[in-house]
Amino acid sequence: MINFENVSLNYGNTLALNNVSLKLPEQGICGVLGRNGAGKTSLLSLLCAYRRPTSGKITIFGENPYENRNIMPRIALIHEDQSGIENDFKIKDLFKIAATLRPNWDTTYAEKLIKLFEIPVKKTIGSLSHGMRSAVHVIIGLAGQTPITIYDEAYLGMDAAMRKLFISELLSDYMQRPKLILFSTHFLNEMEGLFSEAIIIDKGQVIAHDDCDNLRSKGTAVTGFSEVVDRFANGREILSQRALGRQKEVVLFGELSENERLAAEKEGLELSHPSLQDLFIYMTEKGGKE
Repeated sequence: MINFENVSLNYGNTLALNNVSLKLPEQGICGVLGRNGAGKTSLLSLLCAYRRPTSGKITIFGENPYENRNIMPRIALIHEDQSGIENDFKIKDLFKIAATLRPNWDTTYAEKLIKLFEIPVKKTIGSLSHGMRSAVHVIIGLAGQTPITIYDEAYLGMDAAMRKLFISELLSDYMQRPKLILFSTHFLNEMEGLFSEAIIIDKGQVIAHDDCDNLRSKGTAVTGFSEVVDRFANGREILSQRALGRQKEVVLFGELSENERLAAEKEGLELSHPSLQDLFIYMTEKGGKE
């Protein structure tokens, strides 16, 4: 449904995205991961047609999305408004505007979410706490039911309980009405269980785009007695390590051979896949090493 071909984006003399090519499906929940300044927001701004690429080609539903009336209503970018323009709007009016702009807006679902998140709709958004403003934005994302919904750190103000509620509601709705959802997030440990695939961006380039299980298979978590783990890990690339008493876990980069796995099991070591966060940190620290 989404196709990037050799896409680059410049801001003056600054190269924000460099020769990016990727394809995204019609349905799925995709993590967009990168350190600050890596190019995540630039990529998302092209996806939602806020910007035109400096070079390369983008098609969404087979069409160029930029200033395209057929495409724009089918994409929603949900983020925290930093301009302050919306602060004087009453929340009920923001929902009315969103309903006008989104052909698939689900009023019944919006009303359910308003009660669930306890949103005081008669207040202005500027009078709300950070967490409540975030809740307003994610309700617009959930109720909008756009075929492509993008969350760019839209839930930063939420506390852990509110984020859990949002994740639960998003997953429940997705199971009933599948669509393409993209997440840019700093809460990777909380969110990665949602992702069917992930895009990792570093220094303006896509260094990995794959099914999350395939990405996790690039590393191996090894657990056992400290001295045995250290002996097995000696000479290998270590992503992370932690010790608890006599036990230790190290996360190694790279897949183990069958013989190496058998050797580890004979030593009484337990093997598992690492977290996506461990791999993300390692790959971006190493400049995109795969």
